[in-house]
Amino acid sequence: MRNITMLFLLLLLTYPILIAQVEEEEEVNNIDTLPNDPSKAKHTPDDDIIKLGMADFDDRSREGRGVRACFYNVENLFDIEDDTLINDDEFLPKGPKGWTYNRYQQKLNNIYKTMSAVGGWGGPPEIIGFCEIENRRVLSDLLTKTPFQKYDYKIVHENSPDARGIDVGFIYRSSAFQYIGHEPIRVIFPFDITARTRDILHVWGKVNGKDTLHVFINHWPSRRGGQAASEPRRMIAAGLIRAKIDSVYAATPNANILVMGDLNDHAEDKSLVQGLKAKHHVEDVGDTDMFNFMYELGKNWKLGSHKYQGHWGTLDHIIVSSPLIKNRGNENRLHAGAQGGRIFAARFLLEEDRRHLGLQPFRTYGGPKFLGGFSDHLPVYIDLLYRD
Repeated sequence: MRNITMLFLLLLLTYPILIAQVEEEEEVNNIDTLPNDPSKAKHTPDDDIIKLGMADFDDRSREGRGVRACFYNVENLFDIEDDTLINDDEFLPKGPKGWTYNRYQQKLNNIYKTMSAVGGWGGPPEIIGFCEIENRRVLSDLLTKTPFQKYDYKIVHENSPDARGIDVGFIYRSSAFQYIGHEPIRVIFPFDITARTRDILHVWGKVNGKDTLHVFINHWPSRRGGQAASEPRRMIAAGLIRAKIDSVYAATPNANILVMGDLNDHAEDKSLVQGLKAKHHVEDVGDTDMFNFMYELGKNWKLGSHKYQGHWGTLDHIIVSSPLIKNRGNENRLHAGAQGGRIFAARFLLEEDRRHLGLQPFRTYGGPKFLGGFSDHLPVYIDLLYRD
């Protein structure tokens, strides 16, 4: 009788656990039937993120066909030297991050590894824009202290007035992109003339010695203080680029223009729709309009270029001028490749999101802790081709 009583008590204790396990298994088995709503879904299957980021990835060499243009927010690429003119104390060997030469070199190698993967068999992309770099030196080190040195890359860089010394930068293969000129576009806020932010870098040159391409590399003001409160600053940046685009179009009606960067806004936000006049649908693109490839990608909540508090968002953009869309199929004119703008989500750039589940970008730092990862953003890229 005593044994029967003990067995009954044991069943009572374990029953809730068994039921919970069954419910959990049912939840996992039924994950594909969960509604397409991030607020209701338990988690995104890891495979979905990778498949979305690598779907139709073209790893062929682009030799003779055109160029691959990539933008990458590299998350605080600082050298280890103290610059007394900026606030770089956080990233020094004795600073809070413990930013040593070995960590710096690892970061450089990680950037090369990422760009090499984005480029496929053709090597790293022929045109690369960066943001969150400290100075020209870090780009020089990137090209001389990593396997980048095997290629014929050149640097375009200008110092920005940002308080932390954060700049944008541009590197290109001189065999594929023949540099003509560049200019920094200073962003000044009429309502706060003491505020400082990153310059916009405008570079132009010829692709494969043929058509001229204008490239704008951006890192627009952050959302610090909230999206609505900070929006006027991004509207200023958007307006400056739009004015420059209009002047380029006035001189060359069929101008090839590429705007790429971390814009700190989504495709449907005011700065891009009204400020930059970036359209979401090809059929709506007029002769002087721009087309944003990230609108359609941004509609899929399972992947973005950045993840914040468990939610993917696409803050990094690939935006092109009307001729790059309308010239498709014309082998005599430069045009956007069939795949359009893409987010590169290779598995090595991702880690488990233990707080919110799924995956997230594998960062260099998590707070003060060195993780040894790549960046808190994923690269975005596009092929500009003569032959698909």
